[in-house]
Amino acid sequence: MPALAAVLDTNVLLPGIAYPGSVPGKLIAAWRHGALDVVLSSDILDELRRVLPRLAHRHGLGPNVIDDLIDALAIQAELVEPEPVAEPGLTDAADQPVLGTLLTALRNGQAQSLVTGDKALLALRERYPIRTPAEFWAAHGSL
Repeated sequence: MPALAAVLDTNVLLPGIAYPGSVPGKLIAAWRHGALDVVLSSDILDELRRVLPRLAHRHGLGPNVIDDLIDALAIQAELVEPEPVAEPGLTDAADQPVLGTLLTALRNGQAQSLVTGDKALLALRERYPIRTPAEFWAAHGSL
């Protein structure tokens, strides 16, 4: 098991899958090669399942392929149940389960940080270990 593990938000998974040469793509590659453990929740996977069909014009994936992709991610990741969170600093209720996923993973020693591009979540990085993909890669790019 790698010593490094992170929660990846949907906005990291999506470009990571679509653009392998991007920083999120490098994180996905590190995960696939066993250099990074990834922690997800059903909330994160459900959001990815909702967003992918809206971008079908870009990636061309049909519903069955999307379902297979989500299933594969669920098998490869460590799945956790997010802690209930009522963080007043988050304006989007959809971000609460993502933060809850991080808190569960931290409490259980399953991840060290959340990697996201979400500005509302990034605004909380003074209180929680939340990093952009670029920051995470700069710190751990030798994965």
